Amino acid sequence: MKLSTKGRYGLRALADLAANAQDGPVSLSETSGRQKISLNYLEQIFGKLSRAGIVTGVKGAGGGYKLARDMDQITAGEVLRALEGEISVVDAGEPSDPVQAAVKSLLWDEIDRRVNGYLDELTLGDLVRKYQKNLERKEIR
Repeated sequence: MKLSTKGRYGLRALADLAANAQDGPVSLSETSGRQKISLNYLEQIFGKLSRAGIVTGVKGAGGGYKLARDMDQITAGEVLRALEGEISVVDAGEPSDPVQAAVKSLLWDEIDRRVNGYLDELTLGDLVRKYQKNLERKEIR
């Protein structure tokens, strides 16, 4: 399993948006500048996030994007699936013999279950709080 830049940048940009949305919608150009991500690429990412019901676009002066729900109700798994599709460590396919069936059920399926379980527990709010704590400490971890 390797996440593309779409998933990695999407989570970064969404955490940035949530951390900076106290005064209303956040423009993608502001997020682009802070996160050093191409505005064009962010527009593609936020289009997918909007279609998935994670963000809402606001048109007009002072427009931009805002979260569609509270940041503690949006999980990292939901965001990554919206941007990347299903998350799986390996495409094991259907087993054709007992050894493949054993490896698939005891290893690949279990890794997928644990990874997806963790991603579904971790919220955008958790990421934002860690981001803000790092800003306060001026740390990068």
